[in-house]
Amino acid sequence: MTDTSEGRNGFHLEADAVVLDAKGLRALAHPVRVQLVGLLRKYGPSTATRLAERLGVNSGTASYHLRQLGAAGFVEEDTERGNARERWWRSVHQRTWFNDTNLADQEPEAVLAYLQSIAATYTLRTQQTLNELQTMPRTWRDNLDMSDWALRLTPEETAALHQELREVLARYRPDTPEAAASAPAGAERVGVITHVLPELDVPSAPAGAYVPQKAIGTEPS
Repeated sequence: MTDTSEGRNGFHLEADAVVLDAKGLRALAHPVRVQLVGLLRKYGPSTATRLAERLGVNSGTASYHLRQLGAAGFVEEDTERGNARERWWRSVHQRTWFNDTNLADQEPEAVLAYLQSIAATYTLRTQQTLNELQTMPRTWRDNLDMSDWALRLTPEETAALHQELREVLARYRPDTPEAAASAPAGAERVGVITHVLPELDVPSAPAGAYVPQKAIGTEPS
């Protein structure tokens, strides 16, 4: 069982999770860095050259962003794999939690940049799946879902909905090396991306006044 610690608002944080502070927030406020962390979490240790090929950027760009992520504590050098010619990197954590409402007031521009980076990453992942749709086995293609549910809720009901969704997901097998080794035949990685998007009919609160609980897993979930 994964060890957890008590987070804000009663949420439990996994032992392999990191909670964003101001420094970490600024470090991840770039879509390339969000994608780099996600790739290392999803596929394991890699080099800047290999990561650059996946992202469609040059290796110098990937190396620069990896160094910035290393300085912020999100990735570290994998000395067991590296050598004089190749530098390998690995993710330090498997999940990123962003749940400090004070950061929205202290770092509004960084918060917006971070959330926009996350949104861009999710859009890219969706498009990549759609690009593979025609060659995807029928059994998987039939289970792909893109739904839009319009509800009318209070903030308290919205928080309850979010918690219920988390509890449902917690009942299923996570995508970890340990789980993959013991998973039944036919099990593949499935990405579940949730969006709880308030669409207010009244003037909104000042920017940065509210930050939802957010866990970024194999992206930076």
